[in-house]
Amino acid sequence: MLNFSNSYSLLGDAFYERASPTPVAQPRLLLWNSALADQLQIAAPLNNDPILQAQIFSGNQLPNNADPMALAYSGHQFGQLNPKLGDGRAHLLGELVDKDQQRFDIQLKGSGPTPYSRQGDGRCALGPALREYIMSEAMYFLGVPTSRCLAVVATGETVYREGAKPGAVVTRVAASHIRVGTFQFAATSDDPDNVRALADFAAARLYPEAPDSGPERYTYVLREAAKRQASLIAQWMGFGFVHGVMNTDNMCVSGETIDYGPCAFIDDFYPAK
Repeated sequence: MLNFSNSYSLLGDAFYERASPTPVAQPRLLLWNSALADQLQIAAPLNNDPILQAQIFSGNQLPNNADPMALAYSGHQFGQLNPKLGDGRAHLLGELVDKDQQRFDIQLKGSGPTPYSRQGDGRCALGPALREYIMSEAMYFLGVPTSRCLAVVATGETVYREGAKPGAVVTRVAASHIRVGTFQFAATSDDPDNVRALADFAAARLYPEAPDSGPERYTYVLREAAKRQASLIAQWMGFGFVHGVMNTDNMCVSGETIDYGPCAFIDDFYPAK
């Protein structure tokens, strides 16, 4: 038994669409982060069985207490606001509490279309899945706050991205998937209480030291989110990391690095550049 819960569902269905992963043809485990699995207390329940791991983390077999959903958010991209972007190829399975009693989101990426896919296939190519695993682990061991990858599973299927590519599903682990774009989405909704509800949820999940009530609670959340993002970007610059899609849908209020799509580490530093 994997002890999933899903506190995000308490926000109400304005913030997500329930959606299940689409099964894949031939799931095969390629990478497994055993240290992270141990920290999340799931190594023993899975019996270190690569076939079972591949079935679960491809989306073919869902744990009984998982509650898969696609999250809604806006994205300010290329100077334009897309008011309803959302997870077009990712499913939040739920949350796990680790050995230190910290709560983490467990999300499948490349697990099939969702209501936010906009005619996309909802899949991920193997190359980007491997990149996310390698880059996020590098960032973690450099000491920079980041999401991490638990698994990469080959799907046995082909995706088409400027040619035929092997497909994969990557499992992302993050303290939260609440983005700047999630607040943008709440602010553009028909219900003004959505922003307050999201801020209360973020405070309880990410900023437990925030005041319990009153305007100070919300100004604390705003200041802390800004502080964490400023610190994060300063660390990126210190290591020469370039985030290729640093839009509001890819900036988390937890202050973690998320979305290793187009990205790179600069090889050389030229002070006169």
